[in-house]
Amino acid sequence: MSEKRSSAKRPDHLRTWIEIDARAARKNYDTFRKLIGRSAPHRKKVQLWAVVKSNAYGHGIFAFSKLMAGFGIDGFCVDSLVEGVALRKAGIKKPILVLGYTLPSLYPAAVKNRITITISNNDALRELIRAKVTPEFHIKIDTGMHRQGFYVEDLPRAIKIITGKKEARSKLAGIYTHFASAKDLNYPTYTERQFAKFEKAVKLFLKAGFKNLIKHAAATGGTLINPKYHLDAVRVGIGLYGLWPSKELEVQLGHKIKLHPVLAWRAVVSEVKPLKAGDYVGYDMSERVPKDAKMAILPLGYWHGFPRALSSVGEALVNGRRARVLGKVSMDVTAIATAGRVRPGDIATIIGRDAGEEIFAWEPAQKTGTIHYEFLTRLNPLMERVLV
Repeated sequence: MSEKRSSAKRPDHLRTWIEIDARAARKNYDTFRKLIGRSAPHRKKVQLWAVVKSNAYGHGIFAFSKLMAGFGIDGFCVDSLVEGVALRKAGIKKPILVLGYTLPSLYPAAVKNRITITISNNDALRELIRAKVTPEFHIKIDTGMHRQGFYVEDLPRAIKIITGKKEARSKLAGIYTHFASAKDLNYPTYTERQFAKFEKAVKLFLKAGFKNLIKHAAATGGTLINPKYHLDAVRVGIGLYGLWPSKELEVQLGHKIKLHPVLAWRAVVSEVKPLKAGDYVGYDMSERVPKDAKMAILPLGYWHGFPRALSSVGEALVNGRRARVLGKVSMDVTAIATAGRVRPGDIATIIGRDAGEEIFAWEPAQKTGTIHYEFLTRLNPLMERVLV
């Protein structure tokens, strides 16, 4: 039987790299376009915004945003003005909404770069009113997430402040909220409660004369769960990267909605060597091999985003076979036990598909007690993102 070889191609100048699958990204984009298109056949088109905060969930904010802009995305959501300005410098021209707090000293940069900010509390609103320049802004409503946002009962006062300053009134462009648990079709109660509160908030703004505000509530989960949450725009993050916000939704909807993982993480095998029975591997002699074995070295470690918690339990694919981590993950080097014919220069896959086998992002996340969101956003931004 012939040995399977990796089908991945290695960039000549890289030891480890992140691949971004443009075709998978396009499929995900088309899936969500179709999904929100069905939700509004008798009213204006629902906008699709790509959430690219935190280096596009580890996928590379510039590479991924340029892909989305080319596909026709309506806008982008980032965490900070710094991210927004960086996108403008990279040539992104579509609307950008900052979801996090913006320092008043950065308001001029927001205006200059045509970036919309979020105002989510009375202190921030007072800073906005006192500022010499007023950027376009959205008001965030806390309907039950209990992080950022005005409580609904505080809105009459906030609306009065906004209407009291002509420039602030003219620059208010949207109102939004964020769902805390829109991740399971079988448990809609809390999301419904949040949505009802948001509808009350919208009515308060309409009563005050704000007729053209963009209203948005749904991230990926809300977008998938119920079309009534789509409103004027949806903020899709994890779904555009081809991943599900929860295992529950994947089980419930995966048979009719297909998401395609965009990211693969690969590394070159830098060294292969034999181990004798009884040899210790790595720092602190934490693992001892019980019999003769073969080991491969990967030039990556916890600095790159492969957590130390994966010591002795993490895996990589080499030529379609899973290989377990041996000993402790080091800062820049990780050892794996290999089977079959492995040579220096072969390609190891840490996340992604190779030769018919696949390691999903949720696997190392689950082994380290976290979620795939965190695992991916911790991938070192200095690792090159390569479009494939």
